Amino acid sequence: MLYTELLKLWDESVQAIDAKDWQGALAKLEQITEPTSRTLFNAAAAHLALGQQDEALKALDFAIAKDDRLAVGFFQRAAVMIQVNRLEEALSDCIWAQKHMRGNMVIDYKQLGLRHKLFSWQVLYNAAAVYCRMNQWEQATEVLLSAMQEKGGGRGGVNIEATLERRKEFLEPLMVPVDAVFRPRKQDVEQLEKRDFLGKAKVRVLCRHHLLSGVLNPWVKAQNWGHKNEKKKKKKLQKRYKCGHLKHLFMFSNFNVLETSTKGR
Repeated sequence: MLYTELLKLWDESVQAIDAKDWQGALAKLEQITEPTSRTLFNAAAAHLALGQQDEALKALDFAIAKDDRLAVGFFQRAAVMIQVNRLEEALSDCIWAQKHMRGNMVIDYKQLGLRHKLFSWQVLYNAAAVYCRMNQWEQATEVLLSAMQEKGGGRGGVNIEATLERRKEFLEPLMVPVDAVFRPRKQDVEQLEKRDFLGKAKVRVLCRHHLLSGVLNPWVKAQNWGHKNEKKKKKKLQKRYKCGHLKHLFMFSNFNVLETSTKGR
């Protein structure tokens, strides 16, 4: 499908998400025949808002298949995996998310249209949440200690120290908010407005005089110009050979001059 069509549906789906019209957003996203990792991530967000976790996981599967280095995609899928108790897969996604952080403490997705920052400590926190549900408390404690040492914001109401003190308590996984979605570039959306680059066609009535005079036909005009030149050439030749010892016959056909001469008798 054309990128302009994708862009239009993408923008309309984001507007629906802003209006909390999750079904409307999904309806627009489903019309995209060639979805991208970002539009699929948005579809997962809409499904999560509707409580459709299985559908959200499918959308995230496709999003990661489109972009297997999307750390925020692995992070989000890990959180949903924890919710549906698919712990081994959730832990694997945490590991992949941490790998695709590439040693960065934070990844700001603003340039890609997602107003969200993913912090390394958040990935570690979710890994600890997995270990808690596996009853592997020692591993959970070690990972939480590592998360506590990580620098970066976005902690909000998360108090890792208090969590360590309580011990043996399930941790709720951290997630990207459902209303934080990938948005198309504003400049691209503005260019979707219809613009008349060709202008309006103009009809001009032509009369026989226009056609014959070559006013609108350069070829006819050129032929007429050539015809006038031939007439001038004929007159010059006639003046040149006024003496009676040569007889000249000028035949004009298709604006070409044919000259034949005979010796006087």
